[in-house]
Amino acid sequence: MSLIPVEYFTNPQPINPTRFFLSTHTITAPKLLIHAFRPFPLPLTQTHRSRRTPHAATILSSPATTHSQSPEPLQPPHGVTQPLLSSEEREELKSFKELGIVDELIEACDSLGWKNPSKIQAEAIPHALEGKDLIGLAQTGSGKTGAFALPIIQALLVAKQAFFACVLSPTRELAIQIAEQFEALGSSNGLRCAVLVGGVDHVQQSITLGKRPHIVVATPGRLVDHLSNTKGFSLRTIKYLVLDEADRLLNEDFEKSLDEILSAIPRERRTYLFSATMTKKVQKLQRACLRNPVKIEAASKYSTVDTLKQQYRFVPAKYKNCYLVYILIEKSASTSMVFTRTCEATRHLALMLRNLGLRAIPISGQMTQTKRLGALNKFKAGECNILICTDVASRGLDIPSVDMVINYDIPTNSKDYIHRVGRTARAGRSGVAISLVNQYELEWYIQIEKLIGNVRNF
Repeated sequence: MSLIPVEYFTNPQPINPTRFFLSTHTITAPKLLIHAFRPFPLPLTQTHRSRRTPHAATILSSPATTHSQSPEPLQPPHGVTQPLLSSEEREELKSFKELGIVDELIEACDSLGWKNPSKIQAEAIPHALEGKDLIGLAQTGSGKTGAFALPIIQALLVAKQAFFACVLSPTRELAIQIAEQFEALGSSNGLRCAVLVGGVDHVQQSITLGKRPHIVVATPGRLVDHLSNTKGFSLRTIKYLVLDEADRLLNEDFEKSLDEILSAIPRERRTYLFSATMTKKVQKLQRACLRNPVKIEAASKYSTVDTLKQQYRFVPAKYKNCYLVYILIEKSASTSMVFTRTCEATRHLALMLRNLGLRAIPISGQMTQTKRLGALNKFKAGECNILICTDVASRGLDIPSVDMVINYDIPTNSKDYIHRVGRTARAGRSGVAISLVNQYELEWYIQIEKLIGNVRNF
């Protein structure tokens, strides 16, 4: 067992020196941590029903003293991948058959456990089947991928051709996940899908493109690379363009690549934009690329799902590690994602937690794609139940087993908070999001509350 400096585990509250010998000596973990924290249980919930964050001075002068314990999050139902609807909602929403989906795809939906369309699917699919451009806004985990995948595959069944649709994603992991859903829905119809992302062998991707897939799912940079350097590859025949997480794709990071892609594809096409957060950039693209689009809002502009229980903990920066470890030990049966601001922090936290006997694994943009996929697969398979990640994992990833998200570092961009906490409480399940707010991050957290307006104060 590695030796850990005792300063890591100093309790945030005053400790009686006659009971604990806290010095600069090193001792074995994790016994100290467990014993040091037991006399001072961390309350994870202190319910206030007001919808606004208390004034900063109020928070600073009112340290948490309550010892009420939050209830364990409800276990997600097995095998359910679509939102669980109330009886009233079921009456309002139509079946896939009533939306106009063909029997072949309805069977595919049944095999995936999609019994009823989600709200965004019920509103978007009829317009998509009518051949209209779409701008879809819906909460994370609400079935946006199905809302654009089903109409595209149904159109492909009528007129099968290579390079029929192109789907753009801001992250590699999301692109891979989208491709998996397309393949699952079109498996009985011989649908071929190519994934073009960085960090993977360029030649192997060129061979895949040579087989003329029906759907191309890509990150913008690697797609531009193939358009420029892969002989015989063109998107001049595509009928559909999808921008998933459109607000992220429209920022400055992807501006140049996106312009090149738009110039390489036909103007006569169907264009779908989907995101959980809507920005003015999306409206700007609407004027440039979409033709009389239908705007569908299955949620308010910035919102989180009702089944998500949101909490924060106001803690000193120097003791944030202690609070994190305590929460993870108390919730050791949970599958958790811990978000940090930097790649270095993911490695540091993962090393610390593993030395304490916790099953943690890091994922960040500085890792090779092989290692990133390996870490993600271990987390999905349950080999590790704690994923320490940067915002590279905050967009679109659908991992049903995640029931707790911890914001170790508060995001500087308030909209990133919505995407982070959207990794849990997906498809009607319950979940918990805990934010560890230190004295330097208070203003960022207040901005988050101003943005979404419904963060509960604990």
